[in-house]
Amino acid sequence: MKHPVKTIFIMKKVKLMINNRPVVAEKGTSILQAARNAGYDIPTLCYLEGVSAPGSCRVCLVEVERNGNRSLLASCVSPVEEGLKVYTESPRARHARKRVVELLLTEHKQECASCVRNLNCELQNLADRLRLRKIRLGGERIEHLVDDKNPFIVRDYNKCIKCRRCEAVCREQGVSALAAQNRSLRTVIGPAFKKGLAEVACIACGQCVMACPTGALTEKESIDEVLQALDDPDRFVIVQTAPSIRVTLGEAFGLPVGTVVTGKLAAALRRLGFDRVFSTDFAADLTVVEESHELLERLKSKKRLPLISSCSPGWVKFCEHYYPEFLDNLSTCKSPQEMFGALAKTYFAEKEGLDPAKIIVVGVMPCTAKKFEAAREELITRGHRDVDYVLTTRELARMIRQAGIKFEDLPDEEYDQPLGIASGAGNIFGGSGGLTEAAMRTAFALTNPGEAEPVIQLKELRGTKGIKEATIDLKKGGKLKVAVVHGTRNARRMLERLKAGEHFDFIEIMACPGGCVGGGGQPIFGKQDHRELAVEHRRQRAESLFKIDLGKKLRKAHENPAVKKVYEDYLGQPLSAKARALLHTSYTARGKTPGLNVPGVKWNDGSRRPAEVPG
Repeated sequence: MKHPVKTIFIMKKVKLMINNRPVVAEKGTSILQAARNAGYDIPTLCYLEGVSAPGSCRVCLVEVERNGNRSLLASCVSPVEEGLKVYTESPRARHARKRVVELLLTEHKQECASCVRNLNCELQNLADRLRLRKIRLGGERIEHLVDDKNPFIVRDYNKCIKCRRCEAVCREQGVSALAAQNRSLRTVIGPAFKKGLAEVACIACGQCVMACPTGALTEKESIDEVLQALDDPDRFVIVQTAPSIRVTLGEAFGLPVGTVVTGKLAAALRRLGFDRVFSTDFAADLTVVEESHELLERLKSKKRLPLISSCSPGWVKFCEHYYPEFLDNLSTCKSPQEMFGALAKTYFAEKEGLDPAKIIVVGVMPCTAKKFEAAREELITRGHRDVDYVLTTRELARMIRQAGIKFEDLPDEEYDQPLGIASGAGNIFGGSGGLTEAAMRTAFALTNPGEAEPVIQLKELRGTKGIKEATIDLKKGGKLKVAVVHGTRNARRMLERLKAGEHFDFIEIMACPGGCVGGGGQPIFGKQDHRELAVEHRRQRAESLFKIDLGKKLRKAHENPAVKKVYEDYLGQPLSAKARALLHTSYTARGKTPGLNVPGVKWNDGSRRPAEVPG
C-alpha cells in the first residue's frame, strides 16, 4: 500500500546585519518586519500589517549597504537579502524621515488643536517622535471642499496625507469605493469622478475611519444635537447602549482591552443628563425571539432559505448594492437598535404617558453605519424615526471628557427597567458568532417544548476566522446547516457559494471584521501598533462578551422577563400583526452607484444630489 507523500516546505533563512547586530530572518520578509522582530521600531504611516504596504509615504526609510554602496530604501516593501547591512537610525535615515514628514505637514491642514483626532493622531505623534518643532518649507496648497453630505462619515481632503490606507481597507472589505484620483498636488483619495460618499456604493462600515492616521476621515458627529436635546426641558431623552460598548468604552480611558465597564457606562450616561438609560441588549433578546420564529416559519415553508441575519446595517447596505437578488433572504427583523427605538416611542411612551413626538432616542453604537441606518426612510414608525441620533463609542467618550466626568472613578450602577434587562444571549450579539448562538438557544426551545433546554454554546462558530460553518442538531427541529461570516469580502465569498447552489439554513453576516467589537465607531488610539485594527484586539473584546454571558443566570433570550412582558402587554406574540408592524422592515435594491435614501437626498431620479467634491 502506498502512503501519500507529504510535502514539507522549509523556509530559507537569510542572515543580515541590522544596526551592526546579526539578525536571521525568513527569505521574503520585509526589512521592516525583520527590524521589528529584532526590537527596532521603524516608524511608518502607509503600512498596515496584513493589509497594505504600498511604500508610498517613505516614512520607513532606512539606510542599506550592499556591495559597498549605500542607499535609502522603503523598509516596508524591501525584502531582506543575504549579507545586507541595515541602519535604521543612521544620520542619513533620520534626516530623510524628518524631511519626508516635514513635506507631509506642509500640505496638511494645520488645525491640530481643533481637530477631532488631536492627541490620537499618528501624524501628530510621528512629528513629536521625530522632534519636528519647525516646518521650514512652504509652497502651493490646494483648498478642497469637505464631503459631509451624508449622515455617517466626513471626508476632509485637506487633512489627507495620501497614505492610501483607507483605499486598502475598503478593498479588503470587497467594496473598493475609494481610489486615487488626479495627479501631483491635485491627487485625492476618494470615490471615482470626485463624487461624495453619498453618491457611491459605500456601505458606511467606517473601516476607512479606523485606518486613517489623521483626521481626514471621521464619523459625522451628533454630539451637539444630543446636547441640545438634553438641554431642552420639553424633551424626554432616552439612551440605549449596544452590547459591545461595555467592553470597548473603557479603552478610551486607558483601561485594558476587553475591560467590562457596564456599571460605569450606566453611571456616566446618567451624569450626562439622560432621562432613561437602557440597554440595546434587551432589544437584542427581542430580535432573537422574532428572528428564531421567522427562521422556523421559513424552514416549515421551505421558502426564502437560507435566512440571513439583518442586524448589521453595513452588511445590509452591501447586500442592497451588490447582491440585491438575496434581499428576500434577509431577515425582515429590524436591528436591535431600531427595534428598541420603535418600542421606546410606542410601548414605553404609552406605559409612561409620554408624547412620542417629545421623545428623543439616542443610540450609542460601535458603528458608523448605524448613523446611516437611523436615517433610513424604511425605519419610521407611526410618523416618528425609531432612532433620532447615533453616537459612536468615540463620541460618547468625548462627551464624557467634555463634561468633566472621571470615568474610572465612577461607581457601578444598573440600567433602568424594564428596557434595560438583558440575557446573556443579548450580550453576545457584539461578537462574531454571538447572534447565531443566541438564536439557536431559542430555536431549540421552540422546537423541543417540555424538554430540558441546554444552554447552547457554539464555540466552533466563535473566533476570528472569516467564514465558520457548523451543523446544529435541534433534535425535533432537525439538523440545521449554519454559517457565521464577518467582513463583507467574506460575505461576497459566501454569497457566491450560494449562487453556485450550496445549501445553508441560517447565515449570520456582520460587515465589520470580528463583528461589532471591530466596528468603525470603536476607539482609535493613533499609535503605530494599530491595535484597534488587530485581530487579537478584537478577539479579546469578543471573549469578554462571551464571559459576561457565562457568568449570567439568565442566558436565553426567550426567558427574559422584560421581553415576555412586552409580548404579554403589547405585542401579543412573535410575528403578530403588531410585532410585524413595529419590529420588521423591508430593504431596497440600490445599485452600485446610487444616492442615499435619506432626508434631503433624493436617489434614483438624480434630484437633490449632494454636491461633488472638487479635486
